[in-house]
Amino acid sequence: MYAIDELREMIRVELERKEYAGEPRSLYEPIIYMLEDGGKRLRPLLALLAYNLYRDDVEKALKPAIGIEIFHNYTLLHDDVMDDASLRRGRQTVHKKWNSNVAILSGDAAAVTAYKYIEYCDDKYLRRGIDGFNQVALDVCRGQQYDMEFETRDNVSEEEYLTMIYLKTSVLIAGSLRHGALIAGAPEEEYAALYKMGGYLGQAFQLQDDYLDAYGNVNDFGKNIGGDILINKKSYLLVKALELARGETLEELRGWLAARDFDPARKIEAVTAIYNRLGVDVLARQKINEYIEKGNEILEEIRVKEEFKETFREVIRELVGRKK
Repeated sequence: MYAIDELREMIRVELERKEYAGEPRSLYEPIIYMLEDGGKRLRPLLALLAYNLYRDDVEKALKPAIGIEIFHNYTLLHDDVMDDASLRRGRQTVHKKWNSNVAILSGDAAAVTAYKYIEYCDDKYLRRGIDGFNQVALDVCRGQQYDMEFETRDNVSEEEYLTMIYLKTSVLIAGSLRHGALIAGAPEEEYAALYKMGGYLGQAFQLQDDYLDAYGNVNDFGKNIGGDILINKKSYLLVKALELARGETLEELRGWLAARDFDPARKIEAVTAIYNRLGVDVLARQKINEYIEKGNEILEEIRVKEEFKETFREVIRELVGRKK
């Protein structure tokens, strides 16, 4: 089986070829800008790893894996516009560097390009692969809609929040694993199991993102620390804080959520102190570990060589320990 670093290098080289780019250059330049920065490239890596569980010719899965990464970056282009985010991976977001119209149109072009790449597979897998990816793409939109609706609610339950991040984030990670296994000809029960495992890993991934937004380091995280706090974004930390806070603590938290004229640094400090007081940071870490454990349990059930599973465990360990 290929080493993780070997697969990452294959992904890097394929992306640097920029075969997706065309004219007018102004349409594709923002896509190049997003993809050249790298990011974690977790989704194409998982697609190749899943393929490599069953076949050695991973080059055949490279374009579909790249397609998944392009699709992921399309969702980020639009997500940043909706959130009016200023930083992504430590750099200006596309709509800040150019404008919102550019980000929306280039995002649309990236989505179409993604499908062209994902279609690179044997004909016998094409219909099922596209159907599966359509389900993932629609689920991502459903998750984003829930996320936007949550902005105007202060009674979002933990269950609702976990459902939202499953749709918005987890299904694409799950779909990456399923697609890689599918086009490798994996047994149906195994690529279904990999999809389920990816769902758990995706939940852990997003919860880690929520945690790092409040407790990370901007130099590592690549985004402004406390960004979720400033815009009252319904992160896992805020959802749990609103559930657990009582009396003066709840009054203080609601005061910060209602504030319109405030010092950003002071708000971040005050809300983080409330999180610490309520222990929601500890609860977030516990929930992350719970999902990682569930993912590992499914991995144990998959009938492939033990050394292949160890490569997956390496990715999972990296996921848990990441700082960005």
